[in-house]
Amino acid sequence: MASSSSLGVMCMFVVVISILGSSTWAALSTDFYSKSCPKVFTTVESVVESAVSKEPRMGASLVRLFFHDCFVNGCDGSILLDDTSSFTGEKTAGPNNNSVRGFEVVDAIKALVEKVCPGVVSCADILAIAARDSVVKLGGPDWDVKLGRRDSKTASFSAANSGVIPPPTATLGQLINRFNARGLSAKDMVALSGAHTIGKARCALFRDRIYNETNIDGSFAKTTQSSCPRTSGSGDNNLAPLDVETQNSFDLKYFKNLLNKKGLLHSDQILFNGGSTDSLVKTYSSNVKTFYSDFVTAMIKMGDITPLTGSNGEIRKNCRRPN
Repeated sequence: MASSSSLGVMCMFVVVISILGSSTWAALSTDFYSKSCPKVFTTVESVVESAVSKEPRMGASLVRLFFHDCFVNGCDGSILLDDTSSFTGEKTAGPNNNSVRGFEVVDAIKALVEKVCPGVVSCADILAIAARDSVVKLGGPDWDVKLGRRDSKTASFSAANSGVIPPPTATLGQLINRFNARGLSAKDMVALSGAHTIGKARCALFRDRIYNETNIDGSFAKTTQSSCPRTSGSGDNNLAPLDVETQNSFDLKYFKNLLNKKGLLHSDQILFNGGSTDSLVKTYSSNVKTFYSDFVTAMIKMGDITPLTGSNGEIRKNCRRPN
């Protein structure tokens, strides 16, 4: 029979574990704010709707912010932090510098949410909701967003620069490996790449493809070259749509474009280039229901990447700086 002291120790152990379980590793849930901030969804949606109506590209930018946040140390809102005296943030890292955008829209959402329920909703969760609302606003699928993330108190320039975010020059193997490292499958990767059915890219990111690659439609290459000079440093920031057919509609045209060798980035066309993902591209190009379903599944999985929950992190008052 166990002694009273050992029973006491065991009880204390159980209590500690239960406290840790509830406060540190709390699971995300779709009804996290149902009591503490029931108007969070309509509040976020109103700002996203206004921003995307003014500039449809902003929808793609908000989705990309969520992706670049989650791939660097998890979905913790760290990408939103400005540099401070104690750390250099992620905004000027290679994959983000002069590239990620939409911070002002996040600021506007946060300001409005703070008026409705101050100190309750994290910036990390705002990114997750805004990404979903952007997809819906541009005609894509809807889904219930899992919430309960908390905000990081710091950001990491070096982590954002470490290669965890795949570059537009990535090979198929590199893409698969980078997504696998974040718990996402090759199918998730291809489905998430379908977000390139909206948005634009800078000339510097696709110049080599349109001038030097051979697995590209000739007329598409020539048309794109007209706004992207061959010389590096000339027109680097000129934009072209990632989906040449319907850049402001969340549809399956991106995948149809790949079948026709009209992927803008190397990392787009590599998904349909005689490799292991060809069959998925073909499926998505003709079955919007399957694409939408797989995209939603992948977005939810991406949103689950190592969030801060419970007592970890904080709820920032201003998304750009720690409290």
